[in-house]
Amino acid sequence: MSKLTHIGESGEARMVDVGAKEHTQREATATGAVKMLPHTLELILSGNAKKGDVLGVARIAGIMAAKKTSDLIPLCHPLALTKVEVEITPDHALPGLVVRATARLTGQTGVEMEALTAATVACLTIYDMAKAADRGMEITGVKLLEKSGGKSGHWRAAD
Repeated sequence: MSKLTHIGESGEARMVDVGAKEHTQREATATGAVKMLPHTLELILSGNAKKGDVLGVARIAGIMAAKKTSDLIPLCHPLALTKVEVEITPDHALPGLVVRATARLTGQTGVEMEALTAATVACLTIYDMAKAADRGMEITGVKLLEKSGGKSGHWRAAD
């Protein structure tokens, strides 16, 4: 089992020193979903939710969240992201919405936390904007799908 990088020799929490790491292009993609009643999904897709454009606001919230990850997760490095993309797709089989967030940069540390934060906050925003219609919505399946770059190279979640 690998050593936890955020734990020092005496067990104290620490921020990892990435100063000697090589600058490489790094990218990560994460996903999450919001399950809801079929009529809630239709309300969101029709653009008639009381709070406005649920998909547009959730997309922007996810992008903003990725940029603020180091303010939210104590040991994350502040990063100069070069790309954050949040896609939200209806899934009538859930029923609900599937969020897919991708973060990219050229730097010395990965962007997995930024992608996960973007996906999670986009899901939370969907819930917030539609909770008046459906308080029973469920946020589910938040996970890292893929990451590339750095010394550890490419990783992809098993299907």
